[in-house]
Amino acid sequence: MLELRPNCECCDVDLAPDSRDARICTFECTFCADCAERVLGGICPNCGGELVRRPIRPAAELANNPASTKRILKAEGCAPRA
Repeated sequence: MLELRPNCECCDVDLAPDSRDARICTFECTFCADCAERVLGGICPNCGGELVRRPIRPAAELANNPASTKRILKAEGCAPRA
């Protein structure tokens, strides 16, 4: 089950469980749409995988399957993709 991480690893902007601006790779590294597209060029800086829109868990399911509250942040930020 997806963790639904609460923030962008690059800029630390909040990403609610129902955010359509969240992007993830197959390892669930999580970024906002702005960082994913403008800074990272759609490629995860951690694994090299494609960043795609994170699915939204229905609100009724969040009660029994809550989103993660653990924030992950790259201390050095994200360098623009060359």
